[in-house]
Amino acid sequence: MASDLAEVSARFGAALRHAGLPVGLGRCERFATAVTVAQPRTKRALYLCALATLISSREQAATLQLVFDRVFEGLGEPAVAAEQAAGGGPPARSAEDLLARAARAAQLHAAIDPAAAFDVDRSGDNMPAADDHDEVEDRFLGTSAERLASKDFAELSDAELATVTTLMRRLTLAVPERRSRRQQRRAGGQRIDLRATLRQARRTGGQAFALVGSAPTTKPRRLVVLCDISGSMEPYARAMIQLLYCAAGGVGAEVFTFATRLTRLTPVIGRTSPEEALRKAGQVAPDWLGGTKIGAALKEFNDNFGRRGMARGAVVVIISDGWETGDPELLQREMVRLSLVAYRIVWINPRTKSAAYQPLAGGMAAAWPHCDAVVSAHTVQALDQLTSALADPVRHRVAIR
Repeated sequence: MASDLAEVSARFGAALRHAGLPVGLGRCERFATAVTVAQPRTKRALYLCALATLISSREQAATLQLVFDRVFEGLGEPAVAAEQAAGGGPPARSAEDLLARAARAAQLHAAIDPAAAFDVDRSGDNMPAADDHDEVEDRFLGTSAERLASKDFAELSDAELATVTTLMRRLTLAVPERRSRRQQRRAGGQRIDLRATLRQARRTGGQAFALVGSAPTTKPRRLVVLCDISGSMEPYARAMIQLLYCAAGGVGAEVFTFATRLTRLTPVIGRTSPEEALRKAGQVAPDWLGGTKIGAALKEFNDNFGRRGMARGAVVVIISDGWETGDPELLQREMVRLSLVAYRIVWINPRTKSAAYQPLAGGMAAAWPHCDAVVSAHTVQALDQLTSALADPVRHRVAIR
């Protein structure tokens, strides 16, 4: 049954991707789990399992129906129809029998329509070079990028980390906007732009027949990132620095690294390739793979940068697992100072990927109450939580009195 289920899930998922539906490994796995739990014995029951797991909107249901009927066209039940025509009840069929027939129907469909089973152009002129970082399709399991999207950053090799650059470029680290002191002309604005009104009145002999309004403009808040580069966070630090290079260029992020000291990386990671940014980051930060003193690094940031206005009204992202080798009380005091000036504080802790995680470490326990959001961001798929947390305009941390 396991081999038949894998055959059905893989070939059906490939046909859906060929039809334009975003069916990756995650949805195929959910479909296989639903079939294992529901144990469908009819073609209709198998379709309901696909309907519940493989699509995410009503618009995709029509495409799913067409592909399902085309792939499992040979999945008829003549014995059932003959038995019902004779006046008897339908014969008992097992889920194993249905899956075996579904696997044969999927194989027959792939043999008749090979393009549905292969999502790549196999012509020699369009094949990518071996050293390109384009998405490499698998016969049934989806693209290599889709497989890497669910893989923990700590398990990625250097080549795989370079491959997920394509996925990271599709993300946008948008931050909430704030009112600017600058005014712009806007019809129906709250204030009257007197200079623009008089300038316009010169065309009508000095008579102001229309009032020109003005309203304050808005601009994105500053994004400040403090990334832990100690030994336990090194693989995640590489991925986060690459993410900042790929997705944060439009918001002008200020990037710092810390282990035993604070280092500003903003001039380093700009205007280079992701690989060059990682190499220069390792050269500039002398404490790469060192110990972790979050409180001391945060104090240095508050004293030298945050107090001068860099963190005022900004969205501050701290990337660390919370293992503090220094004094947790120092970290708590500096988090309080940061909370008084920062608009939002988002903490990225890859250890929170476990549902059983609790902030028991001294550093994480001291910092947790002062964070608006704590996310794992340990895979490309989990980065959606980070983008949502950054774009959220509402504060959620404990108010400081």
